[in-house]
Amino acid sequence: MPAAHRGSVLGDAEAAALSGLVTSSAPLSSGERRLEFERRFARHTGARHALSVTSGTVALELAVHLLDLAEGDEVVATPQTFQASVQPLLSSPATVRFCDIDPVSLNMDPARLEELITDRTRAVVLVHYGGWPADMDRVMALTRPRGITVIEDCAHALGSRYRDRVPGSLADIGCFSFHASKNITTLGEGGMITVGRDDWAERVDRLRSNEADGQYRSAEAAGAPGLLPWMMYSSSAYAKECTSVLRHGTNATLSEAACAVGTVQLDRMDALVARRRAVAARLDEVLARFPQCRVPRPGPGVEHAYHLYTFFVSAGPEVREKLVRGLDERGVQIALRYFPMHLLPEWRARGHRAGECPVAERLWFEEHVNLPCHPGLSDEQVDHLVWALDDALASVVAA
Repeated sequence: MPAAHRGSVLGDAEAAALSGLVTSSAPLSSGERRLEFERRFARHTGARHALSVTSGTVALELAVHLLDLAEGDEVVATPQTFQASVQPLLSSPATVRFCDIDPVSLNMDPARLEELITDRTRAVVLVHYGGWPADMDRVMALTRPRGITVIEDCAHALGSRYRDRVPGSLADIGCFSFHASKNITTLGEGGMITVGRDDWAERVDRLRSNEADGQYRSAEAAGAPGLLPWMMYSSSAYAKECTSVLRHGTNATLSEAACAVGTVQLDRMDALVARRRAVAARLDEVLARFPQCRVPRPGPGVEHAYHLYTFFVSAGPEVREKLVRGLDERGVQIALRYFPMHLLPEWRARGHRAGECPVAERLWFEEHVNLPCHPGLSDEQVDHLVWALDDALASVVAA
């Protein structure tokens, strides 16, 4: 099976959207395509504001910036995620406390979260692992009365549902990725940040548009040099004074081409996720025949998007290793996601150690397996994947 570099599928509709853009006189940056993509995305998630940016990583960076963290603050984060979820916290003055995961969903364990919350906790950063929404009702019941901001990393979550709601508006801030590997893509890179607060939306819009985020006060324009209406900043440069700069701005503008494709992809999302679920169902059938394998699935009210297909082999780490090697030998692409973040060298340098999140560590090092599961797989490739899984398991488990 060829390597899966794309998690979504692009076709004639996306090509037509691009052709319509490039053959028109419409702008290629900051135009109507971006506005339409953001309007549609906000409507999909139920968020008050949706602001597109150049990547999911940038969305997470801006989300952490909105927290205005200071020395002595604490943030609780999940270790079971890609490094982009927690990397912005490396530059913050806050103390990061990693919360162990639920052994079924691999999402942040609310029981453990409750133990970690202190009067210094300012925020929680969690992920909807693999497309399985976290237990947000329990998380928000713990955090909202205490004024703790919750950031949802929704990079895996498009197409999922949680009790008739959609990730991106289940907490305070939602961050999405449209990387080539994700459930929809905006030509390989892109992201979105969703917020409910008008002031946060204004700050994000300034930052992504090369404006500084700072503290300002109104000022008299007396003594200002002569300005003409068509000069940049002619109406704003002397209308206020800056008392402090919180962060410099940057150019995080998602191109019109990317947004045009993103709008088409959003229209196709249900069909793309349905294909993921169909592939997952085929894999479930194989694994059900092997009692050494555990395939956790959500209960009523939660719909899995299957960005990742994950199962566990409970026969010991040697068996898991033999299975992974056997799948690789049979032509199946294997990538185990994700290494526990608190054990990376940069986090160890900040005092984190093995044993801090024992559930995440045990599952990843001993039982965790991911399999390809995306709409780009042909029927023939799915058939091969099913055969390889069955054959490798029979060989390893029977040995």
